[in-house]
Amino acid sequence: MIKLDVTALEALPTRYRANLINGITGFKPALLVGTASLGGDSNLAVFSNVFHVGASPPVLGMIVRPSPEGTERHTLDNVLATGAFTLNHITGRMLPGAHQTSARYPRGQSEFRASGLTEEWVEGFSAPFVREAAIQLGLTLIEHQLLQVNKTHLLLGALHWLRCPDAGVREDGSVDLVSLDSQAVCGLDSYHPPSAGKRFPYAKVNQASETQT
Repeated sequence: MIKLDVTALEALPTRYRANLINGITGFKPALLVGTASLGGDSNLAVFSNVFHVGASPPVLGMIVRPSPEGTERHTLDNVLATGAFTLNHITGRMLPGAHQTSARYPRGQSEFRASGLTEEWVEGFSAPFVREAAIQLGLTLIEHQLLQVNKTHLLLGALHWLRCPDAGVREDGSVDLVSLDSQAVCGLDSYHPPSAGKRFPYAKVNQASETQT
């Protein structure tokens, strides 16, 4: 049994601690973030720190890790410059190309070409989508905060564009990620296919929750 207090956590080797803390919270969405520079150079990077902020209006949040001195953050730079980015669900067929986008390619070298994935543009939107993605989301930046605790960047984006196959959305609006093979990620490098889960109705006081058929 591993038991670590804050002192022991701080004493762990850097890479070991990064792997542990990234994975210990569980599965997260595996998404490709598409951006472009003001000059039109496309960029693609795999992200897992994306989360729901609100549905009315539709807002999603994304965390961008702090930049060590001398390290470029092309995704962050592009979003701050253009105010636009896309989120693209990764399917099993898109691996390992999707993971390859995590390599540190130089500015101006598109990860689309390196990953073998297809760059797709929507008229009037200044960030590229991934054609092979099961779900495509287009967002515009509405808020940017530099978190003082560790210089991590918090980006909030308003949802302006969505594309999803009919089979991926149930009659009540809930999303069937299993049918779309939308991958999850644990830690920094372990991808997992979805499996059929258990759905429950809206929970009420004094009424036991039963599996929804």
